[in-house]
Amino acid sequence: MAVSFEGFHVSVATFKAAEGLKAGEPVKAEANDTAAACGAGDAFCGVAIEADGSYASVQLSGYTVLPYSGDTAPEAGYCQLAADGEGGVKTVETGGRSLLVLHVNTTAKTAGVLL
Repeated sequence: MAVSFEGFHVSVATFKAAEGLKAGEPVKAEANDTAAACGAGDAFCGVAIEADGSYASVQLSGYTVLPYSGDTAPEAGYCQLAADGEGGVKTVETGGRSLLVLHVNTTAKTAGVLL
């Protein structure tokens, strides 16, 4: 048996996509029914898993792997994370979201989290 978090409580919703939204980016709700890429320090509601210019599939819960930036890597356990404004996340002391970090790869600079 192997460790796997894939598929755990995953929920995805379809939003209108703000201009320039790309798959893999943390997103925030912006305007009615619209998902937009986050700026640095924004709390994010989910991750765009598909974006075609008009609509975006946004994962709102479940396990996902996100790139992180900054000098401080997330740690396993609950950690405050916010968007870094570059398509990933960063650890923050205030703001952001408290998320359960399950895996950190410091070589690849990625964190596996439960949204």
